[in-house]
Amino acid sequence: MAQIRGTAGYNLGNQNPFGGPGRPEATDDPSPLDAIREQTSKIEDWLDTLSDPVKPYLPAIGRFLIVVTFLEDALRILTQWNDQLLYLHDYRHIPRGLTHLFLLANVIAMTVCSVMVIGRKMSEYAVAGLIGVVITQALGYGLIFDLNFFLRNLSVMGGLLMVLSDSWVRKTFAPAGLPSIDEKDRKMYFQLAGRVLLIFLFVGFVFAGEWSFGRVLVILIGFVACIMVVVGFKAKWSAVMLVVILSVFNLLVNNFWTLHPHHPHKDFAKYDFFQILSIVGGLLLLVNMGPGQFSVDEKKKVY
Repeated sequence: MAQIRGTAGYNLGNQNPFGGPGRPEATDDPSPLDAIREQTSKIEDWLDTLSDPVKPYLPAIGRFLIVVTFLEDALRILTQWNDQLLYLHDYRHIPRGLTHLFLLANVIAMTVCSVMVIGRKMSEYAVAGLIGVVITQALGYGLIFDLNFFLRNLSVMGGLLMVLSDSWVRKTFAPAGLPSIDEKDRKMYFQLAGRVLLIFLFVGFVFAGEWSFGRVLVILIGFVACIMVVVGFKAKWSAVMLVVILSVFNLLVNNFWTLHPHHPHKDFAKYDFFQILSIVGGLLLLVNMGPGQFSVDEKKKVY
């Protein structure tokens, strides 16, 4: 239909204005990229139909999943209070009074900011508070140079940026003496940053664990989906693919509920499980909002 609409009235189609045979169009033989787009469009339409019943609830589910790791962390600090104090004092050499203050501030910040994110109240302050918690915990627990921890928390921050862009509605921000900045423009930049940060968890997954044929296959599929998310090409479809991969991986690998209560890896598995849930929540917000203006999908609509 594109060539018919674009050449109507100008005698540029297959029909020769002088009655002779027309030149065959190159578009009669679609390119491989066009074929891929057609197939992925069909899959997207099918996914849209399948997700219609839950679409109204996707933003709330996504926001809840993003902050669930912070709620679990606050509960873990409260239930392991003495162990946390011991670690911070004996291994991190933080004075006793400061250890109490550090833990209490973290619990309050994570609980209050998480409730604000779920309720969509003052999202800017809530997101800033939770990002502050991620940074202070990395410093306090000495995990700032742990590559896996660093990459996972970059992804969590990406999810928080998606919360921020989801919370903004179209309005203007005009400081005195400066041109007005449409909040929709800020949303575009934060959507782009959120998309890029969300995929860092998968980068960490590539460098962790034992190699096998199944692992390589998942890495290849996930790598393609990550690139599609970053550039915003069929971003909703690729985000759904990553949600499925991460969810299956989470249930099979981080199944902390199957471990003995005193198993040495139980806490680590539980921590990883809820962090991946947070990143899945960010991907669900991407599925709901779309990739934003800085994406291949939006450029195709323009051209």
